[in-house]
Amino acid sequence: MCLVEGTLAPDFELPVALGGQTVRLSDYKGEKVVVILFFPLAFSSVCTEEMCAVAEDYSQWQGFGAEVIGISTDSPYVNQKFAVECGAPFPIASDYNKTVSMEYQVLLKDMMGLKGVTDRVIYVIDRAGYILYVWKGEHPGVMPPLEEVAEIVEQAV
Repeated sequence: MCLVEGTLAPDFELPVALGGQTVRLSDYKGEKVVVILFFPLAFSSVCTEEMCAVAEDYSQWQGFGAEVIGISTDSPYVNQKFAVECGAPFPIASDYNKTVSMEYQVLLKDMMGLKGVTDRVIYVIDRAGYILYVWKGEHPGVMPPLEEVAEIVEQAV
């Protein structure tokens, strides 16, 4: 079960790259709508398709006044390489300790024998820090409706 719309999104700070760079949700409060893309595994087919599609349309998200943050439980090393491969101009953060995934209630107990990976879930956080929209697929192999999410974001700004 995910967090519900209308609740305050838990703040977090996660590493996005080697060398100490981090992303913090509260840095965008009052400034931008934030789209958080939880995804199970870097370099898997649907995750790659999703992140590359968002990267390709990133200027659209920016045009809406939004920021995108990808989050998985992969290590910072893996996510940094994944971000480069996808051409992601947005942060892809590593929740390797799984604390944020647990707070956002997206951590799967088991996915095809893999333990401790996130479900594929999208949260749209409004400028005040509240959850405006939640999408969760029937299973992690379902590609999210990015056009629908973009419409929600466009209406929110």
